[in-house]
Amino acid sequence: MKPPLLVINFKTYRTSFGSSALEIAKASEKVSRETGVRIILAPPLIETSYLVRNTSIDIYAQHGDPLYYGAHTGHTPLEALKDIGVKGVLVNHSENPVELRSIIRISEITREIGIETIICSDSRGLAKMIAMYAKPNAIALEPPELIGTGIAVSKAKPEIISEGVNAIKGVSKEIIVLAGAGISTKDDAIKSIELGAEGILVSSAIMLSKDPGKTIFEFADAISRAWDSRQWSQ
Repeated sequence: MKPPLLVINFKTYRTSFGSSALEIAKASEKVSRETGVRIILAPPLIETSYLVRNTSIDIYAQHGDPLYYGAHTGHTPLEALKDIGVKGVLVNHSENPVELRSIIRISEITREIGIETIICSDSRGLAKMIAMYAKPNAIALEPPELIGTGIAVSKAKPEIISEGVNAIKGVSKEIIVLAGAGISTKDDAIKSIELGAEGILVSSAIMLSKDPGKTIFEFADAISRAWDSRQWSQ
């Protein structure tokens, strides 16, 4: 997994389904080509297969269960996600939390079958434990009280990003650190990169935008410029 990253969590807004979902995915393809920023989309489960078939953008599942194929009514085996072409899975979002032991098992299975994991964490301490025991591809730092508020973590609680980066990188420099929760503007994205994040996880700012394609470009362009500036300064 190579930074910088723009991860868009579709959640289950009205725009997350059908033609709107496809339009956002197509816009993401275009922006990714123009900016060179890797864009990952996490649509609702029922849309994943359709978007995999009809776009070239990387599609993640919003959740997956630590299971292989078998008698598991109502669950989503990680093997099934791999087989339909999903590139990875988003785990432990505050709207769908799971226990640490499940996070660890999910990460073990995804490594075995060859798909990626982005694990959300609501604290520096949990992020460090996830880094140590689950070893995912990326960890997204998201204080749940800021999610959906429009108040960016990079402004309200910048120490969560800077201290979280240090905690995670102290365990493994290979794990990508994302900033999430309340990121609403390109300035929020830039500040997140300046604080040490290697990408952002965003949702409503794009899914509820009147012009999602324009908003996606603004975020990706801001991330790209901030990332380049940080690399030059090091």
